[in-house]
Amino acid sequence: MANLQGKTLFITGASRGIGLAIALRAARDGANVAIAAKSAVANPKLPGTIHSAAEAVTAAGGQALALKCDIREEDQVRAAVAATVDTFGGIDILVNNASAIWLRGTLDTPMKRFDLMQQVNARGSFLCAQACLPHLLEAPNPHILSLAPPPSLDAKWWGPHTGYTLAKMGMSLVTLGLAAEFGPRGVAVNALWPRTVIATDAINMIPGVDVAGCRSPQIVADAAHAVLVREARGFHGQFLLDDEVLAAAGVTDLSGYAVDPAQPLLPDLFLD
Repeated sequence: MANLQGKTLFITGASRGIGLAIALRAARDGANVAIAAKSAVANPKLPGTIHSAAEAVTAAGGQALALKCDIREEDQVRAAVAATVDTFGGIDILVNNASAIWLRGTLDTPMKRFDLMQQVNARGSFLCAQACLPHLLEAPNPHILSLAPPPSLDAKWWGPHTGYTLAKMGMSLVTLGLAAEFGPRGVAVNALWPRTVIATDAINMIPGVDVAGCRSPQIVADAAHAVLVREARGFHGQFLLDDEVLAAAGVTDLSGYAVDPAQPLLPDLFLD
């Protein structure tokens, strides 16, 4: 299977950034994309809504469904999944992209922010998987792909921002568990993480990061595409890195993904 034509993707946080890039890459194949995100009204400080994303998906050659959905809310997630199935007839792929970030220490982390990260990252990924799995189990080549890092207990990733690391590693452990439970049933459950910092609005949360040292979201989108077209059965429990996925697919010149090829690249969190 060389492309995603006719496949239905349910992508969380797809109104902008990496989620939108993955949606657009699938749309170029002629995929159906359910854009599940909170942003229904334009925000001058944070560009992109579910409606602008849907227009972009359609323009790129796909079919789009804009779904206002807060993945912390079970009723909203189940309604969004039902609407996707009603519109497109099923779900082939879940991309757990939505994530909340707060890179501060314990004394500078309000509990409201701590709770948000746990609810969106780990709980939200689990909830979306739970809602999509009955449909994925009926799909011919089902995938769950989460944007999460390789699990790590290295203290250097925990000390500076325990709340965020717990939330992000929570996504990784949810991936590990779902892979063990549903991989033997033919669902490819894996995680993907970028080698370098990606130029999205989230970098504004990382002190001292210069966008010139980042890669564009397109590298993650191309890597995700390479994962999602693979045979699902027997392919689960992998914590993949974008550059390694692309190298395996024969893409070794990554200079075109750099925001500024003349600048050294900034390694992403959680990678040695």
